Amino acid sequence: MTAILEKIAFYWTYPFVRYALIVGVLIALCSSLLGVTLVLKRFSFIGDGLSHVAFGAMSIAAVLKLTDDMPLTLGVTVVCAVLLLRTGQNTKIKGDAAVAMISVGALAIGYLLMNLFSTSSNLSGDVCSTLFGSTSILTLSKSEVWLCAGLSVVVVAVFLLYYNKIFAVTFDEDFAKAVGTKADLYNLLLAVIVAVVIVLAMNLVGSLLISALVIFPALSAMRLFQNFRSVTVCSAVLSVSCAVLGILVSILAGTPVGSTIVAADILAFLICSALGRARGGETG
Repeated sequence: MTAILEKIAFYWTYPFVRYALIVGVLIALCSSLLGVTLVLKRFSFIGDGLSHVAFGAMSIAAVLKLTDDMPLTLGVTVVCAVLLLRTGQNTKIKGDAAVAMISVGALAIGYLLMNLFSTSSNLSGDVCSTLFGSTSILTLSKSEVWLCAGLSVVVVAVFLLYYNKIFAVTFDEDFAKAVGTKADLYNLLLAVIVAVVIVLAMNLVGSLLISALVIFPALSAMRLFQNFRSVTVCSAVLSVSCAVLGILVSILAGTPVGSTIVAADILAFLICSALGRARGGETG
């Protein structure tokens, strides 16, 4: 144990480790706050769909040889989040069908573009890194850390500022509309925030694993608590703890960052499920 602590202390002297932990904690926090609402509203699949859209946008940025793909990726993902919301509500293409169409379409087009226009000699490696996460979380620049911090502060601030409205829309949207709450506006706000979090999480866990950051902490917390506020706080604590643990284990053991974080989330879920059954307080 002492040797492990000494090794962690040694790595802590390197800026890239501190940057990775800061970004990992911020992304995990934002994902967990939104995760509770998305799971309760049965919208968790939207995160998966938007992650595929982000992959397609990153592929377009790569084809255009953009040095900074963040603006394009963020813009395209936000637009698709709005389209998913509008398409699911106002046309004959409902909910999961709309997500499936945009998700699979973006994934296919992104991979097709990378095959047709890529100049990389390791196309399979590039695709795998984008889908499952890569070591880019360990090579963040100070400007990228500040950008992530700024967007994360906005996400957390919006969630806290509109907490009561989000709570109302989450549990009874029809009643919220009846008492004058602009439910459609807050659903739109949630969709945009989810898009921002998805783009931020791409470098951490990859597009195929992002949903785990949203779903697992929320489901784990629901095994222990029934109150919305308690579930949200517990989800945030679990998500941040698993992100820190996953990043540290990844650095020490040389394992993939994204997969290691998700493995930590799965372990936390199993532990919370066992604790919930032991005390007879499992809530579903």
